Amino acid sequence: MKNRTVKVAWAVVGGTAALTLLTATGAHAEGKGDIRVTAAVVNSGKNVVVGTSQRVTYPIAITIRDNSGVKGLSHVSVFNKSDGWGFSDWTDTKCVKRSSTTSVCTATMTLAPQWLPDSLPEDVNHTAGLWQVNATVQANDGDYWIADDIAEFKMKRASKLTTDASPEPIAKGAKLTVSGRLTRANWEDLKYHGFTGQNVKLQFKAADAAHYRTVKTVRTGDAGKLSTKVTATSAGSWRWYFPGTTTTARVVSAGDTVKLK
Repeated sequence: MKNRTVKVAWAVVGGTAALTLLTATGAHAEGKGDIRVTAAVVNSGKNVVVGTSQRVTYPIAITIRDNSGVKGLSHVSVFNKSDGWGFSDWTDTKCVKRSSTTSVCTATMTLAPQWLPDSLPEDVNHTAGLWQVNATVQANDGDYWIADDIAEFKMKRASKLTTDASPEPIAKGAKLTVSGRLTRANWEDLKYHGFTGQNVKLQFKAADAAHYRTVKTVRTGDAGKLSTKVTATSAGSWRWYFPGTTTTARVVSAGDTVKLK
């Protein structure tokens, strides 16, 4: 069975339909002849991170082989692996011939956060996590192949992190309070909300050091707030580091430099 497309919502951008939401069916591969997908990589192996305002564009590089040569792609789509919903507009494709039998076709996928609020019959934030790529490829001799799950990637909610160290300057040996806040994008209301119950690392880089080191781990409280006390032993910069989750992107705050009196 081929993928079933369900029209749930459209966003009109520049007079054209910019978003189709799809449901995925079970994994399958079918077609005619010897054409095959031999590799596929999404966004150069990096997560696709979506915030609340900025349009996101990411590539899917698909390596295709056929004894007659590769004609190109006729379908590309992406879906959440667990709930079957997907959103991204396939906006462009460029194929580069590597040999007489092999080409790499790169599909450009685009989405804008403004398309997402109320786009699903459920909370669209639930689609963050592990996604898959489906594609149909074509050869010069008429061969074709319909393949599901040719690649997997993470579609994640963007996050933000702040740091404030006080008082500054501070006497050597005195207690320094380092606070901050961890928030993440909500795709339903296009705002950032506090992310509670998360382990965040407090890091320090001495004024004469090249790298940050982790001092301790602190758990976010109400509204994603962070606060802890440390002893000021030298001048330098303090920052928070959140490693991310399966649904939320990693983030590092800007450093706050503290001088000694």
